[in-house]
Amino acid sequence: MIKKLLVANRGEIAVRIVRACAELGIASVAVYTDADRHALHVKKASEAYNLGPDPVGGYLNAHRITSVALGAGCDAVHPGYGFLSENPELAEICIRRGLIFVGPSPAVIRQMGDKTLARSAAIAAGLPVVPGSEGNVASLDEAIDAARLIGYPVMLKATSGGGGRGIRRCDSEDELRRQYDRVVSETTKAFGAAEVFLEKCIVNPRHIEVQILGDRFGNVVHLFERDCSIQRRHQKLLEIAPSPQLTDEQRAEVCALAVRAAKAVGYENAGTVEFLFDQEERFYFMEMNTRLQVEHTVTEQITGVDIVQEQILIASGSPLSFTQDDIQRRGYALQFRINAEDPKNDFLPNFGRITRYYSPGGPGVRTDAAIYTGYEFPPYYDSMCAKLTIWALTWDKALARARRALLDMGVSGVKTTIPYHLEILKTAEFRGGLFNTAFVEDHPELSNYSARRPTSHLAAAIAAAIAAHHGL
Repeated sequence: MIKKLLVANRGEIAVRIVRACAELGIASVAVYTDADRHALHVKKASEAYNLGPDPVGGYLNAHRITSVALGAGCDAVHPGYGFLSENPELAEICIRRGLIFVGPSPAVIRQMGDKTLARSAAIAAGLPVVPGSEGNVASLDEAIDAARLIGYPVMLKATSGGGGRGIRRCDSEDELRRQYDRVVSETTKAFGAAEVFLEKCIVNPRHIEVQILGDRFGNVVHLFERDCSIQRRHQKLLEIAPSPQLTDEQRAEVCALAVRAAKAVGYENAGTVEFLFDQEERFYFMEMNTRLQVEHTVTEQITGVDIVQEQILIASGSPLSFTQDDIQRRGYALQFRINAEDPKNDFLPNFGRITRYYSPGGPGVRTDAAIYTGYEFPPYYDSMCAKLTIWALTWDKALARARRALLDMGVSGVKTTIPYHLEILKTAEFRGGLFNTAFVEDHPELSNYSARRPTSHLAAAIAAAIAAHHGL
């Protein structure tokens, strides 16, 4: 069993991993840069070590991180998500230096992190894939030739991409010519590789992903699916489990496809297999994320499985503690990403000091956050400051609880996406469980909400108490 674990990440996911360690009786070690010296994960971990002044580079230095881990007496490293989580180099360095890497093998990270190799693996496993180029395209001319065979519209994608970066829709050859150099430049800067490929654009699909867990003994289970269709510029805004848009037969189909893909590559630890679900109700393999996902909380709420603890136990060499038949889903869960952004100004990041923060509570309400009152939200990282996860037995009750919890939540000092989420909840399409990846673009009016949002009784009481305290 792992005794001491270094969390090679920051923010709310670092706090989440530290809490999982505490319940397992494992000592946790945080790392931080100068910009994060007052961060919550630094305060929560058993120990914390400074990585230096570079706010981003510090978290990307695999050699420095593993040296800190060894110096602190750790026997394992958890990468979280983002940063080095899908970089096989960190996993390789950990193994070389005698540290347990909480994740899949470097070979699997490399294979499934390369979208063209992952596509080939999916084809070999018999999964349906979107028509596309045969491997990477080496030049604009080659991309144009491939697009003519595939047929417009096409998606130009970074082979090593992720998080919605390095991807553009091209509806014509002229647009492909304009976007090609831009995507190559973006993927080179973001991922250090210039490889790109083409796929047929599935117009207005639904984005369905399946959470899987696999151990070193060949056991693989799924924890059902999530619906990630509500997204802006390929960045997810909120996630739902299970999808209100699938029948039980469709759910069984996509979950079986995900398990087949994981078994085909000998997958170990937690991962997510992502699919597009088109208007003709056909699934297409899209990619596999070889790490913990931001949205894992909705899966935990409907299954009762602590995915982070399972990751650590699997990495320790334990077999899965349950079989597929043991896993039951119950109710609906929604996760809202509370970002420090201004939806009325094209979602411009809005960093600064959190002057007041209070999280909602009550039955079926979970908050994963790394902010607190007085926290200076730094401009160097992702704009997400909290994740609000709601659970209820039925879809309608989940929607009602979501509205109540969003109204209860208070973040002052920076603009957030809370009002925007409240507007989403009002729409007939969302309430009816009928939406696709074009939802945000089809509803530009959602950003025109009133600057003065309604308040819940709790929020109103807190505001009144603060006003009274200051004599207002």
